[in-house]
Amino acid sequence: MADLFEGLKAKAGGWDRKIVFPEALDPRVLVAAGRLAADGALTPVLIGNMEAIQEKARALDVSLERMEIYDPEKYVGIDEMVQAFVERRKGKATEADARKFLLDENYFGTMLVFLNKAHGLVSGAAHSTADTVRPALQIVKMKPGLSKTSGVFIMVKGEEKYVFADCAINIAPDSKDLAEIAVESAKTAKMFDIEPRVAMLSFSTKGSAVSEETKRVEEALQLAREMAPELIIDGEFQFDAAIVPSVAQKKAPDSPIQGDANVFIFPSLEAGNIGYKIAQRLGGYEAVGPILQGLNAPVNDLSRGCSEEDVYNLALITAVQSLDQGK
Repeated sequence: MADLFEGLKAKAGGWDRKIVFPEALDPRVLVAAGRLAADGALTPVLIGNMEAIQEKARALDVSLERMEIYDPEKYVGIDEMVQAFVERRKGKATEADARKFLLDENYFGTMLVFLNKAHGLVSGAAHSTADTVRPALQIVKMKPGLSKTSGVFIMVKGEEKYVFADCAINIAPDSKDLAEIAVESAKTAKMFDIEPRVAMLSFSTKGSAVSEETKRVEEALQLAREMAPELIIDGEFQFDAAIVPSVAQKKAPDSPIQGDANVFIFPSLEAGNIGYKIAQRLGGYEAVGPILQGLNAPVNDLSRGCSEEDVYNLALITAVQSLDQGK
């Protein structure tokens, strides 16, 4: 696990990458931001009252050197930001609405990303997923051609690394959603030096059962192949056929994936969430994420039960995502 994040730190781009932390007064966030700045991993951008942040930093013995601090109530560029917000919302927010929204740390921080004053955002230590993701969907929005964001986990044990998706966002993805999730998850895999071999999962392998659910996965496979013809992807697979070579030989002998899949696309959020937790709790894998994908710029959501180390690691991931997206 340590090697994984040392590799990300080397990729992150140093102080060139600016990552927004809207929850600057949370001790876990502030200490992690101090470490990131001291390590030269990135430039933390803190949102909040300057005096309150300085007082909290003194209490926690955190240096604010090499950080940027923005106070939404005193920001000199607020008029420009308000105008940009109104234009981005295309008639869904008045100027008065914008000024109210931009007092919220998550909205303000997301606008910094949109205006290219920062490269990504990490929130959720003290906010719900909705509070973090909603401003991103309204302001940063989806990449062209994509309709929904999705959440992946990198499952790590020793030298083993796998990608599980979607385990965080889409409750009942349709065929198009599953295809998008598969293609975006393959891109995320490469960020972690995983050469993607994508398995579309089901309770059936290659037509061993036929239902609306299996047909949806079959359709998703065809759409994903059209979207990314160079991608090694196949299905539908039961999990054992995707991960065990001897089972693959029996159940899918003609597949390009012979028990060597490393990116697993679950047919529903229910299956994905259960699957990653089983791997984590019974299999002994560490779960890194959720990492949100599909947005025009990286915005990632922490658990409210996160640790300082979780904040540090997710910020590194966000910085590397911003480089991969050309932000």
